Amino acid sequence: MTAEPTTEPLRTDRPDTTPVLRARGLTKVHGRGDASVTALAGVDLDIAPGSFTAVMGPSGSGKSTLLHLLAGLDSVTSGTVHLGDDELTAIGDKELTLLRRDRMGFVFQSFNLLPMYTARQNIVLPLDLAGREVDPEWFAQLVDILGIADRLTHRPAELSGGQQQRVAIARALITRPDVVLADEPTGNLDLRSGAEVLSLLRTSVRELGRTVVMVTHDPAAASHAERVVLIADGLVRGTIDRPTPTSVIAGLEALRPDDEVA
Repeated sequence: MTAEPTTEPLRTDRPDTTPVLRARGLTKVHGRGDASVTALAGVDLDIAPGSFTAVMGPSGSGKSTLLHLLAGLDSVTSGTVHLGDDELTAIGDKELTLLRRDRMGFVFQSFNLLPMYTARQNIVLPLDLAGREVDPEWFAQLVDILGIADRLTHRPAELSGGQQQRVAIARALITRPDVVLADEPTGNLDLRSGAEVLSLLRTSVRELGRTVVMVTHDPAAASHAERVVLIADGLVRGTIDRPTPTSVIAGLEALRPDDEVA
């Protein structure tokens, strides 16, 4: 684990592959003048296809801002974000909306399922919005791996929290997106359901070939990823490969200012 700030882009362990998601000089400043707050201060980041990356840092470190900028859900102050060959930071709102719909999947802490729709209707919603047909083989594979084949006619209120998040993961994967962005996906779940969801995210990477970027505050959750990116004060402060809960906790402790260390 490296605990010192890095000025080089984070490289993956797959040097011969083009990053599926790439950020350069990513900066976000809220407000102006003396009231301005810098959320990100020039982040460089590469995400390889078929990888599982967790982003961690103290409260207010910029990790959620980073995810929102990578997703094109917020505007940058400066810097660029590329999804493959497409620069998200250089296209209009309509094109960005279509790109997010077709090439990105999202998993949120609050599930964000439509309460009047069945599980199946929630899963295929991105395809319905795009006017695309459901691939029955891909759909069957997803619901089988996620263990929700017997819940497809149920509405969200009839599902447990873990089942709702499984539906949300299936919805995120149904379009075969280039990348899935997960924001505290286990935050509203008990320990058992949270562990199951994290295992499913790993399965989506290892068995389904997807790419996952997850923001979390939980060292145990982060240990499911292949790599942890540590953020503090709007900067990438280090990375941990093949993380464990212990190594993640140590990495977070190393980010604390000396006067805060007991």
